[in-house]
Amino acid sequence: MTAPPDASPDAATAPADMAAAVDRYVVFMQGLGPDALDRLDEGLTEDARFCDPFNDVTGLPAMRRVFAHTYRMLRDVEIEVTDRAIVDDRCYLRWVFHYRMARSPKRWSVVGISELHFAPDGRVSAHIDYWDAAGQIYEKLPVLGPILRRIRRRLQP
Repeated sequence: MTAPPDASPDAATAPADMAAAVDRYVVFMQGLGPDALDRLDEGLTEDARFCDPFNDVTGLPAMRRVFAHTYRMLRDVEIEVTDRAIVDDRCYLRWVFHYRMARSPKRWSVVGISELHFAPDGRVSAHIDYWDAAGQIYEKLPVLGPILRRIRRRLQP
């Protein structure tokens, strides 16, 4: 599980129109790709934090490295936002991340939630992803998967 951002929520820092800011960010993320990483500052603040089960980085240069690595490993990336909730300066997005591994024709999907914190200018200052890496990634791997599935079954009542 990832740690929440250090900053406490503050409705006074929320953009004037949170719904519009969320809509812009969703479109921004859905349009992101390997050729658009130099445009991260359009949707994220310079000191934005990105955190997921594999990464916890701060700042656009570090985020560019993380996303560039992702796009080197994956193909046909698609982010499908299925639900959202806005609370003060935060938004929670439920999503499905569709992709193919670089050397595989099989299409995979990961389901998760993003906690987004917004700066007053409408850009995101923290993007924290919550999703089950063990159940949605590791258990599907040829060698590791059967071991993890066996452990999961033993832990069940």
